[in-house]
Amino acid sequence: MVSAGLEILGLSMCVIGSLLVMMACGLPMWKVTAFIEANIVVAQTIWDGLWMTCVVQSTGQMQCKVHDSVLSLSHDLQAARALTVIASVMGVLGLMVVIAGAQCTNCIRNESIKARVVNAGGAIYIISGLFVLVPICWMANNIITDFYNPQLLPSQKREIGAALYIGWAAVALLLIGGSLLCCSCPSGGSSGYSVKYAPTKRAAQNGDYDKRNYV
Repeated sequence: MVSAGLEILGLSMCVIGSLLVMMACGLPMWKVTAFIEANIVVAQTIWDGLWMTCVVQSTGQMQCKVHDSVLSLSHDLQAARALTVIASVMGVLGLMVVIAGAQCTNCIRNESIKARVVNAGGAIYIISGLFVLVPICWMANNIITDFYNPQLLPSQKREIGAALYIGWAAVALLLIGGSLLCCSCPSGGSSGYSVKYAPTKRAAQNGDYDKRNYV
């Protein structure tokens, strides 16, 4: 019962984490314009994402432009594209594997094999979380380095966007949920005491049961 509860909790955390990964992958707010000058009133705000760049005017209008070429992107954006997409696919794959081996399903009969399948699904989710963690930390490191670079103009400096914070939350959920799934063990229902049957009573030659059977 405890093992089933851990499976449900871990799977729920991993599913939410995978959804957050997909959300972070699609959001354009990976890099946001940094307002570090004395002039607070600005005409526009720039959002840089994995797939597009958006310009938000002070009037509320927003215009987005999809990146024309993948090769023209920086190395951190290219890596973030590939790894987040792979992590999203692994999230779906991990969901299928965990459901196949969950205790509430009958896809697999053997309890020990079901536990191993759930453990494999947890490992997939952990790897998915690591795949997301690498580009997010890489991107955050580049943003912080450029922010403190005196050679860059203030208008070229960026801050950490909301997509990175969502990605860090997704990584935490994937790692914790995957660890819970890896701790799953076979249920004790089928591993109880074995039933021992008494030997069959044999009749005597005269047709009556031997009196020693009743002692």
